[in-house]
Amino acid sequence: MPTTGKKPYLGITGTRLGGWVTVACTAAMVLFGYDQGVFGGIIITPDFLETMGNPNPSLQGAIVALYDIGCLFGALAAMVFGEHLGRKKTFLIGVVVMSIGALMQACSYTVSQMIFARIITGLVNTATAPVWQSETCKPSWRGKLVVFEMVMNIAGFSLSNWMTYGFSFVEGSTSWRFPIAFQLAFSVILLGTIPWLPESPRWLLMHGREVEGVGVLVALQGGGATAEDDVVVDQKIEILDALRLEKDSAPTWSDIIHMRGGETGMVQRLLLGAGAQLMQQLVGINVTSYYLPLVLQNSVGLSNNLARLLAACNSVSYLVFSFAGIVLIERAGRRKLMMWGAAGQCMCYMFISAFLSQADDPVHGARYGAGATVFFFAYYLFFGICWQGVPWLYPVEINSLAMRTKGAALATAANWLTNYLIVEITPAGIASLGWRFYLIWMFFNALFVPVVWLLYPETANRHLEDIDHLYRDNSEMVWVFRNKEAIQMERPQRFVDADNHRAQGALAARADVVQGQIDQELADNLRKRT
Repeated sequence: MPTTGKKPYLGITGTRLGGWVTVACTAAMVLFGYDQGVFGGIIITPDFLETMGNPNPSLQGAIVALYDIGCLFGALAAMVFGEHLGRKKTFLIGVVVMSIGALMQACSYTVSQMIFARIITGLVNTATAPVWQSETCKPSWRGKLVVFEMVMNIAGFSLSNWMTYGFSFVEGSTSWRFPIAFQLAFSVILLGTIPWLPESPRWLLMHGREVEGVGVLVALQGGGATAEDDVVVDQKIEILDALRLEKDSAPTWSDIIHMRGGETGMVQRLLLGAGAQLMQQLVGINVTSYYLPLVLQNSVGLSNNLARLLAACNSVSYLVFSFAGIVLIERAGRRKLMMWGAAGQCMCYMFISAFLSQADDPVHGARYGAGATVFFFAYYLFFGICWQGVPWLYPVEINSLAMRTKGAALATAANWLTNYLIVEITPAGIASLGWRFYLIWMFFNALFVPVVWLLYPETANRHLEDIDHLYRDNSEMVWVFRNKEAIQMERPQRFVDADNHRAQGALAARADVVQGQIDQELADNLRKRT
């Protein structure tokens, strides 16, 4: 915490300060969604295709997908350097690099320039924002805020669809250069907020900067709180207790590579977090989010203008239904949302495949195409409610404090590597397999229902440190469906009792200190009288 005469964080404290952290993290996720969606409209823009030499489907896939390789490198860099730099610095460096990449994209005239710029733009680090948000908000708000940021990711996706649709009526290179350059508007927001906001108190305490960490806890508590208040002391003790328990048992990268973990199941938790992100990609979202106009144009047979318009309308319904995820994330929990979503998405891809298999019918082909379009819309409904936010939240919640940054970065790396492969193969897959291409994603969605039921513990309504205790007390746990405490929705009672006991201990210690001060004052007064 700053030691100058100026008030830290512009004098903002409490809920307002946490709100500004949310603004920064939300802006990053809107930008992320915008980046994902903007090339779906650009890749079918005539001036762009002509400028880039009319690339074939494979080269189109490479131009779009290599953005994900940049994101992969950004996640790996966060995994290596992020814990040393801290949440804020890692985030800020990523924004600066991304801004340079956006400028390069807007000024590109060749495929090689565009590919290089896409990779640079992808280096913005999406792994840091959920960690920073989770470690600066109250447990009761953690799930809602992270899912809200994922909803804002969809808002960015929707904005990019409408932006490219609107500029499709503009002649010349402005039709695609302006939508790309618009990314810089988000850079202004991020560069105007991140520098003055607080670092994660958990990161500060973890790195021995206790005075600063407690100062941030005080500022986030607000309401005139001080470092001696029970609520602040209790938060600090909870974090430090978890840190002490994890410090000696955190596995090295060699342990992780060789599948060796400590007594708290850290390697297993790393894999579960990365698996959540991996599954998010394999449910098929980026088959359509990057290419929905192309899919509607090539698979369904719609005109360029109608494909763009329907993609933009779909992005709005996607956004609206995704708000339901904010309500359900704590009520239904992480496990149920993932299972319900995978089951619904499986049905959607089954009907999409069935309708598209008949789309060439000379008499009823248009009706089958319309039916497939309806289920593309329905797919986004299930994904937006159930799968948009949970896989980003889960790696933060399942991993221990000592491994949280590595875990989130590893999960994001898994996300981007799989994302790249899917985005790379999609144009060629649609061209060569036709409707059979969508059966692949139907299969994966069907597979993930039992995977989640068997392996994934519930993390809703828990403190971040509760999961540490769960794995420490069940060191051999793999099949979580057998453990009631691992899958129940409400917070296990023993964790509630432990919090109450700790609070009572803190009160007793505080009472002892006060009593000691009273006794000392009485002794001093007695000494003066005699």
